Amino acid sequence: MTPPTYETLCRATRGELEQTMRAGAPPALADLAGWEFRGYNTNPVAELIRVRKFKKGFEGDPGQHELMGYNVRMRQNGLLAPWVPVLRRGEPIREFPYVVRATPAGDRFANALLLDYGLPGALPLPPTWLRDYLVQVTPENRDLLLGVAYAALGPIKLFVGYFVLERYNRAL
Repeated sequence: MTPPTYETLCRATRGELEQTMRAGAPPALADLAGWEFRGYNTNPVAELIRVRKFKKGFEGDPGQHELMGYNVRMRQNGLLAPWVPVLRRGEPIREFPYVVRATPAGDRFANALLLDYGLPGALPLPPTWLRDYLVQVTPENRDLLLGVAYAALGPIKLFVGYFVLERYNRAL
């Protein structure tokens, strides 16, 4: 079987993505720190709300057992077009911070890292209710990741969609 690529995962079915997610392993924090990954939300609704393409950045010392992360808003110009940031005052727009850490024991995706947008002191507006789970797709490729997003509403978690990440550039 041919290993998945960024593009094949972006075009995969929900069932295929679920299988890939279950088979993945948590990426090492050291492999994320200092990098930005191009991202693509596979749910077609993301196209309507203009968040299909994005970048995720990761900062911090992996020796602390967690990282900080952020999203970068991108032009919505199709899967195969370049990732071009939306600028504000000449700078890419960084938004929606999150904490990256191990997923708690007993969680549905114990094989993943947790990206928690519910930071203390954050306003209870979207996306603070988001919880993303992130896996490395294959052991030999540290550059290709798959994530799944859930809306955490108290003890209830509602499926939002899958997203694909690929290492793109050093974090600025």
